[in-house]
Amino acid sequence: MTEPKIASATSPLFEKAEPSAYFTDEDYRRFHDRAAGYDRENRFFDEDFAELVSSGYLKAAIPKEFGGGGLSVGALSREQRRLAYWAPATALATNMHLYWTGPAAALTNTGVQDLTWLLRAVADGQVFAAGHGEVGNDLGLDDSVTKAVPQADGSYVVTGHKTFTSLSPVWDKLGIHARDDSDVDHPRIVHLFLDRTADGVSTEKTWDALGVRATASDDTVLESVRVPAGRVVGSAEIGQPYPPYVLGILQWYLPLLSNVYFGIARRALDLAELTTQQRASLALPGKTHAHKPAVQRQLAQGEILLDAAWSLLEKATADIEAGVDHGEWWTPRLFAVKEFTVSTAKQVVDIAIQVVGASSVSRTNELERLYRDVRTGSLHPPNTDAVLEIIGRTAVHLFP
Repeated sequence: MTEPKIASATSPLFEKAEPSAYFTDEDYRRFHDRAAGYDRENRFFDEDFAELVSSGYLKAAIPKEFGGGGLSVGALSREQRRLAYWAPATALATNMHLYWTGPAAALTNTGVQDLTWLLRAVADGQVFAAGHGEVGNDLGLDDSVTKAVPQADGSYVVTGHKTFTSLSPVWDKLGIHARDDSDVDHPRIVHLFLDRTADGVSTEKTWDALGVRATASDDTVLESVRVPAGRVVGSAEIGQPYPPYVLGILQWYLPLLSNVYFGIARRALDLAELTTQQRASLALPGKTHAHKPAVQRQLAQGEILLDAAWSLLEKATADIEAGVDHGEWWTPRLFAVKEFTVSTAKQVVDIAIQVVGASSVSRTNELERLYRDVRTGSLHPPNTDAVLEIIGRTAVHLFP
């Protein structure tokens, strides 16, 4: 029997795969070896996180003059894709720090908005996280049940309860949005960063989920937390366009997130292909399951789906880097990238499960964990319903 191999160039196991700027094959193997334990114990990825910090990965998107890697959105997306292939929850949680950093560097560099303080904080080793989830808010960034009361000095006092705060054990600054009702006829959404050490900030341990369990996405409770004026990064009246930094975030968050789920699907399909090349067939004496036409067709379907997603992901980030003007279609296009990729990833993992068969759902099989991990893709904001509404309304010019 010949040594099993992966043919697709979209896989980290491809013989000519692009190397990481931060991690060796041995590093990835360590991340991979720990992933099952984190999942089983519902434990934060402490050891992985220490390695991410020591490698400088959390600074990958900030400029080199700040001690960072200066990676573009495309380069960082490919790094996240590789990391997710080996350690999905580690990559997903890290995403919630990285997506703040890239647009801060871009806006500061172009002079659109000075976020030097944020770049310096990242350079100093501070960890950022996202606090956008809220019980009872089905409008995402367009509204909030968290209250922000403006003060005379430009600061805000914030009260609310944020859910799904990934990186809960380690974050230093939490980016949130909240509602300012000081002008009742013109309520606003403010976007700001608060410090973990501020009075009134606490973590409520709630995370025990189906998949991506190592993200430690606990709740964050905010009780009259004062946020300085200098940490407000955007404000807009409800119903009006997002501030520049929020728009910039979408151009990083959505590709990075999508590539995480691509990595999960790529790993699942690779496991299926490697298994079929090694698994003997009783129906075909002397041959493996890879020789079965039905198996070949299923794997072909998976490869076609992943090639389509890969092409969309690569084109989207290339257009961002090139400054291509898609006009009002930019946001819907990025939403489409996310929706297509996460739904495709789920399809591909399902194909892998079918190819491998009943053994794939054993707790000892990596595919069982990947099957659970990929399920959360469509739940990240914007969810499927929001994506389809925004794309559809934009297509027929029903958005302001």
